[in-house]
Amino acid sequence: MIFMVERKNQKQLTCVLLFLLGMMLFPLNLAARGHLLAIGEVGSVQQSRRSVSGVVVDGDNNPLPGVTVQVVGREGGVITDADGAYAIQAATGDELRFQFLGLKTEVVEVGTGSIYNVQLVEDVEMLEEVTVTAFATQKRESVVSSIETINPKELKIPSSNLTTALAGRLAGVISYQRSGEPGADNAQFFVRGVTTFGYASSPLILLDGFEVDANDLARVDPDNIASFSVLKDATSAALYGSKGANGVIMVTTKKGQAGAPKISFRAEARVSAPTKIQQTVDGVTYMNLYNQAQFNDNPLLEPYYSAQKIQNTIDGLNEYAFPNIDWYKEMFKSKAINQYYNFNVSGGGSVVRYYMAVAYNKEEGILRDNRLNNFKNNINIDRFNLLTNITMDLTPTTRFDINMSSIFENYTGPVDNTTDIFRSVMNSNPVEFPKFFLPDEDHAYVKHTLFGSNETGTMLNPFGEMVRGYKDGSNGRITSQFSLDQNLDALTKGLMARAKVSIKSDSFHESRRSYMPYFYHIKTYDEFSDTYVLQEVRRGTDALGDPDQRRDGQFRIYLEGGLTYARTFNDLHDVSGLLIYTQEEIKNTSGNPGRIQQTLPQRLQGMRARVNYGFDNRYLVEMSLTYTGSEKFARDHRWGVFPAMGVGYMLSNEAYWDGLKDIIPQFKLKYSLGQVGNDQIAGPQDRFFFLSDIDPGASGYSWGKNFYNNYGGFNINRYANPHITWEIAVKQNVGFELDLFKNRAVKVILEYFTEDRKQIYQARANLPETMGLTSNVYGNVGEVKSGGWDGSIDLNHSFNDDAWISGRFNFTFAQNEVIENEEPEYRWSYLSNIGWPIYTWKGYIAERLFIDDADVANSPLQELGGNVQAGDIKYKDINGDGRVNSNDVVHIGYPIVPEVTYGFGFSGGYKNFDLSFFMQGQDRVSFFINPNNIAPFANMRNAMKYIADDHWNPNNPVAKAFWPRLSATFNENNNVSNSTWWLRNGRFLRMKTMEVGYTFPKSLFASTGINNVRFYIAGQNLFNITSFKLWDPEMGGEGFNYPLQRVYSAGLNVSF
Repeated sequence: MIFMVERKNQKQLTCVLLFLLGMMLFPLNLAARGHLLAIGEVGSVQQSRRSVSGVVVDGDNNPLPGVTVQVVGREGGVITDADGAYAIQAATGDELRFQFLGLKTEVVEVGTGSIYNVQLVEDVEMLEEVTVTAFATQKRESVVSSIETINPKELKIPSSNLTTALAGRLAGVISYQRSGEPGADNAQFFVRGVTTFGYASSPLILLDGFEVDANDLARVDPDNIASFSVLKDATSAALYGSKGANGVIMVTTKKGQAGAPKISFRAEARVSAPTKIQQTVDGVTYMNLYNQAQFNDNPLLEPYYSAQKIQNTIDGLNEYAFPNIDWYKEMFKSKAINQYYNFNVSGGGSVVRYYMAVAYNKEEGILRDNRLNNFKNNINIDRFNLLTNITMDLTPTTRFDINMSSIFENYTGPVDNTTDIFRSVMNSNPVEFPKFFLPDEDHAYVKHTLFGSNETGTMLNPFGEMVRGYKDGSNGRITSQFSLDQNLDALTKGLMARAKVSIKSDSFHESRRSYMPYFYHIKTYDEFSDTYVLQEVRRGTDALGDPDQRRDGQFRIYLEGGLTYARTFNDLHDVSGLLIYTQEEIKNTSGNPGRIQQTLPQRLQGMRARVNYGFDNRYLVEMSLTYTGSEKFARDHRWGVFPAMGVGYMLSNEAYWDGLKDIIPQFKLKYSLGQVGNDQIAGPQDRFFFLSDIDPGASGYSWGKNFYNNYGGFNINRYANPHITWEIAVKQNVGFELDLFKNRAVKVILEYFTEDRKQIYQARANLPETMGLTSNVYGNVGEVKSGGWDGSIDLNHSFNDDAWISGRFNFTFAQNEVIENEEPEYRWSYLSNIGWPIYTWKGYIAERLFIDDADVANSPLQELGGNVQAGDIKYKDINGDGRVNSNDVVHIGYPIVPEVTYGFGFSGGYKNFDLSFFMQGQDRVSFFINPNNIAPFANMRNAMKYIADDHWNPNNPVAKAFWPRLSATFNENNNVSNSTWWLRNGRFLRMKTMEVGYTFPKSLFASTGINNVRFYIAGQNLFNITSFKLWDPEMGGEGFNYPLQRVYSAGLNVSF
């Protein structure tokens, strides 16, 4: 039975828990000594001791409060005050230890003097050796899980969307981007590929331990990121219960460090332009090609475009009567100019530390604004990011953290989808009408714009569609987190208690306003007077209509509480563990709730436990267990138990390895095995699988004349199935980690992984119609097996104080195979999806183009529809029955999701200059060119230049021409079918980023308080190496989407 604390008791329960935690503090003597806090036991002070004092500063010589100062071998100590000062009782010969998290510990021997000033510098090696894991952190050498981390600096690319920085940078992450539209340019990403054909295949995303969606991740400011990790195997992801089966992405934001306030400011100007634009033909070429296409269809027809019209267009006689429009140049700019600013401040003292940041992004699209209306139609996005992280040491054993982040976004743009506008621009006829007409005599006093159209008013004017209205919207995302950590060493050393509350509120509002344009066509044109008479072909409206508004929202509250433990016994036995309880409630507050299931709050509960043991830093064991419940399943299947275990062996800590220490100072083998559950098996409208989903107004009876009378009835959209249960992922991982050379300049990770995804939710395919069912029946019947390799090599080396170099290479190879799939019983086995990867394309084998009509007659009959002629695509008869039809469809090419992704880059610096670049690539991926999108002349559409340059011609019948025969109607059945004719290899290698920077000498700003100034220029998506030339191959088959952007930027970093 699921237990939920009643709201009226939550406040009282919280107070009781806080009181009990407060009673568990250290039994220590806390004495205020001026501005210093002394920590120690009550005891006698030896007469030989005297007071010694000093100041502790950081690497920039700023006072460092909060440093623990202790006499080695003695209990107790003091903490430096806000000025970094300390005073402590010590005797000659004693050693003073100065400790601060993230800085190297210093030990100073007390001599005869009384003042000892100390500088603590950043402990880079220690920071790199800490890995963020589920609900905790661990030393890198003790981790047996598969966890990939990246330096947040590598995510600072000239883009307002963080997800576009992931491709090729993290081993195990497969990522690609299909659109460059501002606000809609999220990259898709998967951890170790796609491992299920069920509803959810994307990873869980956690921001400071709280679940967010891909849109939240896209809007995280990279300047505020402290760590970015990917949990890939069972031992790392199993603790996230119902949502960790597809991997976990963990992002943590920066926190304040004790010390004087540090201020940082970054400003960046960006210029973006499409990486590649498809070229359309000019108007004269279009008319000639159209006449040729018409002749191919019927040689007896008169040419649609007369020789006189073609000549008048060549002569430029009248741009309104004989238009020749490049719609793209008329409606799109060559570039957009964007801005980015970040301002943050951090610091604090021994009690309170803070990090606060504000960022502003201004991003525009490449649509042209015009003055026909009093509103703009280009995309414009203004986004503000606010972040406040505060850490308070309420007592020496009690820490309270406050994390508050907000994202506010305002959007304006055209009323229609920008990708739809782009597609209409590519397809619009260049010679039928202009953007708009100048008024003729009869319309001299008309106030509205005279938009152009064809004689019947049925052809789309993309300019009129773009300027006919606008939409504006606002989006607010506010997250507040409060956590309390209580040290329970008083009970047993190493024990900690934690409590956490997270609240997130999202709101979205959009308003659309538009008018109906008036469309006109030239009725008559007088060539001698160069005047025309217009005729209205479609009536419009004179004013914007009432707003069409949409509101959405979501409220989420998350509770977490538990215990953690970490302790070392006899310097041999490292024992750690955790026990965590979580509870979550999600409410959707949409203004258009739809079905009642979507209005009910969602509730999740679970318990997680993990135990880690290490012996002598050589033998490592980790075991975890997750017990979590889902409301989606019937009582007998509601709770899932997901165990995982991992082992590691640190060979480099064995005695026999001593001779190799200088070459391989660290070498670790590791293995993990476990189960992870997934309850995201269907869309948000499908929640309670043990109940039938009934629509009370979807069916009924009608009778009488013209069936005017009707009586409503019920329809079952989905039948109840109490046996529906969890999708289960069984994951294995084996690999090694090693560091090379004495300074550990090279780090290598290589891992092999497998996964068996079982009980995938599917519609049953083989139920007899005699059962009389009105909708599908579903069950847990699918299974997919996947596996592969991923790895990385990191290089870091400093030659001297003036020169350094670093590099990184990583790759991911992930394949999958469908083992069980609910499908019909096919006569031919090659029609089955079993044995093939998920999302592998299916289509016909195209052999060539038909040479002539005799070639058509002597080939197997193609039953795909339409009148097959010379110049059409010839397909292979797979089953040899003399016919080409749906029984000849086979699997072709690679899957739509790349099986191989990789990236490599280097950076280096000499004195004040630095240079870096990063290359991203993908392979073993295929996509289809959609011939329906680029087909010329159908409905008088425009023609692409690459079709004009390479198409089948009866006068030169090339069997391997890119485009089949030109047709004014286009054989939409035979020539547009999925086949190898339109299949393309999606491999490419891209110069993803390049940056050149210069750091000004500090001596220039010695008296200004400025600590560091760096100027840089950078570029993103600079060039591609690919065999595919029509559009950017990363867009796959979506070549008519809003294009991906090449970005150039210049920026300035200033820190105080």
